[in-house]
Amino acid sequence: MAKYFGIDRIFTFLKTIKETGGLKASLYKLYRMDSLRPGQLVGTDKYGNKYYENPHYFYGRNRWVEYAPYYGMDYDGSQVPAEWFGWLHYKTDLLPDKDPSRPKYKWMLDHTENLSGTPGQYMPYSTTLPKIEAWRPPAK
Repeated sequence: MAKYFGIDRIFTFLKTIKETGGLKASLYKLYRMDSLRPGQLVGTDKYGNKYYENPHYFYGRNRWVEYAPYYGMDYDGSQVPAEWFGWLHYKTDLLPDKDPSRPKYKWMLDHTENLSGTPGQYMPYSTTLPKIEAWRPPAK
């Protein structure tokens, strides 16, 4: 009967708010991520990103990442390490710490995010003179 009138959705919503940490934390999460989804925490990477899964959602929408709080509103997909990227995009169902075939060599670099469009971006400079110079009006 409760499902017929949609009352079960209210209980699910209240349970989601409780799991998130209360009303204030839920509003903050809703502001940052634009969604408030219930899910099971499956892991955290070394950068503080949390990865969730909810099998009741559609395939392709049932895994997601919540970025670390220190990113604020400036988060993007390049802040997800490669091992978690594979799990998020269904390349593997094994979590990175449970996958025995994942290579780890001394020469492998640590993950870095893409800094394009930020003050830390790579900006090459040239030591050669330009072939075309700007026009300067003649002096009087």
